[in-house]
Amino acid sequence: MLILKPNCECCDRDLAPDSPDARICSFECTFCAECVETRLGGACPNCGGGFAVRPIRPTALLAKYPASTERVVGKHEACAA
Repeated sequence: MLILKPNCECCDRDLAPDSPDARICSFECTFCAECVETRLGGACPNCGGGFAVRPIRPTALLAKYPASTERVVGKHEACAA
């Protein structure tokens, strides 16, 4: 089951479980669409893989299988502002 991280690992922007702007790689590294497109060039800075739109967990299942509340922020050169 996907972890559904609550933020972009680059800019720390909030990403709700139903956010259409969340992107993940095959290791579930989580970034916002803007960072993927403008800072990361479409490649994950952690693994080098590509990104896909993060699936949205149905609202009815969020109570039983909640999204993570643990924020992750990397120290990637492309993300330094």
